[in-house]
Amino acid sequence: MLKSPKLRGTAKRRNEPYPLGEFPPSVAIGIGRHIVHRLAVGHANITGDDFGGIFASAIGGDHRGKPLGIADVTWNGCAWSCKTVQDVRPFEKRIARVISGRNSPVYSSGITDFFTDIQATGTAVLNVWNARVNESLHEHDDLRIIVMIRNMSTLEFTLFEFEAARYVASHYRWQLNKDRNLEGYDIQTGVRHFTWQPSGSQFTIFHTVPESAYRFRITRKPGVIEERHVLSLIRFSDDWIQAVPWPPT
Repeated sequence: MLKSPKLRGTAKRRNEPYPLGEFPPSVAIGIGRHIVHRLAVGHANITGDDFGGIFASAIGGDHRGKPLGIADVTWNGCAWSCKTVQDVRPFEKRIARVISGRNSPVYSSGITDFFTDIQATGTAVLNVWNARVNESLHEHDDLRIIVMIRNMSTLEFTLFEFEAARYVASHYRWQLNKDRNLEGYDIQTGVRHFTWQPSGSQFTIFHTVPESAYRFRITRKPGVIEERHVLSLIRFSDDWIQAVPWPPT
């Protein structure tokens, strides 16, 4: 991993495996290596949780079985929320629609009628997100969102990351779309930034993909290793399978 330059002064500085958004080639190679392995053993797709484990391994970090706030992966004092988005053209994607949790105003704020005051509902949804960010930052010095846009058919991928943000509710206005989902718009720019679905409480954030995103492809697709070869490699024997009498005596 890249080392930070030495600076004069005594201020506490963040510990990080690489500067924000500046992925060293070793990270992409590590991610690609794990993707190739998954393909070789028959896993054709990658979920967000899969990506968390892959990214943790690529940077030598720890993948949490259960996130703390939004922190899926940790490395010393740094933490990441790991997201993956599917798209047919990862290199050309400009706006990524990132599912960012299930934020329930019923549980968090006691709101049961989502439509009477949609501004209040939108505020409650953002408050859940902000609380999760606060919980993660209570335990970590640095908190990032890392997104991998993927096409598993062409094996093309785009990586980008940014610091996790808290959102000021008064900066957004909410309205219903034709599907009766709530959409949050930046008041100053008019740009849509959020979607929240009352059915299932799914919260989605729209992120701009920076020009500086790290784009890579895997140039060779491995064949799937047949089951018999794997079993032979690990010297499987039928006596590994033991019948268990029930009820126990």
